[in-house]
Amino acid sequence: MAGGFFALLDDIAVLMDDVAVMGKVATKKTAGILGDDLAVNADKASGFVSSREIPVLWAITKGSFINKLIILPIAFLLSAYAPIVVIIVLMLGGVYLAYEGAEKIYEYFVPHGHGEDSREEEILTEEEILALEKEKVKSAILTDFILSVEIVIIALGTVLEKPIITQILVVSFVAIIATIGVYGIVALIVRMDDLGYKMIKNSKSEKSISHKIGTFLVNALPKVIKALSFIGTIALLLVAGGLFVHNIEFLHHFADFLPSTIKDFFVGLLVGFIALLIMNTGKKIWKPKKA
Repeated sequence: MAGGFFALLDDIAVLMDDVAVMGKVATKKTAGILGDDLAVNADKASGFVSSREIPVLWAITKGSFINKLIILPIAFLLSAYAPIVVIIVLMLGGVYLAYEGAEKIYEYFVPHGHGEDSREEEILTEEEILALEKEKVKSAILTDFILSVEIVIIALGTVLEKPIITQILVVSFVAIIATIGVYGIVALIVRMDDLGYKMIKNSKSEKSISHKIGTFLVNALPKVIKALSFIGTIALLLVAGGLFVHNIEFLHHFADFLPSTIKDFFVGLLVGFIALLIMNTGKKIWKPKKA
């Protein structure tokens, strides 16, 4: 009986060692997209009133965990019984990410009434502000869902030949670490200015180190958010383009003389603007006429 118990412990130890090794491999494989995930979600989580930043970020984080709970079992089932569906889902997700990236670029170069929108936000009621906040949270969770699919699929690809229990443990580990790591860093970024103000308030003089660091953090936050917005847009297009290049044979071998990053970006940009053109045309055609 004791021998059987120790044999079980040995099996568990071997399994956990295997999970640890494969977990490192899967984490390295997903490192690139985790960087994209951070940039995109930092952009999505910014732009809220200071007092609402943490509640909003927590709502997005909970949504991210729910996304993982939905994606993981479906990914394991599809990988085993219908791998072609996984590819289709990835392609649709790629179109959405490319569309979001292209839309941001289009709005930057072709502004349409944003100044008026910002003035209107100043006189919105509390209920309207909360409703707008909910819409932004929904958008962030939807984008997280697509990026989470990518993370899960890439991690799963590193352990396809392993037993199902190893697949479940490794991919679940990567998914949890991804959520905690990404949103933990995002929380630190969006609270930079609050920490800076506290350091300035508690400093004894303007020449003190704490005052200088606090001033730096306060002044740096808008620049960090602006930079992350730019990086997040590029990241959306890179992730989307990478999906198409790696899963469509023609694109995979097209323009091999170009560095993969540049090729991914331009493919994502092309798909994004095609999707944007279709969406804008559709909106004009089916736009309800005013009475």
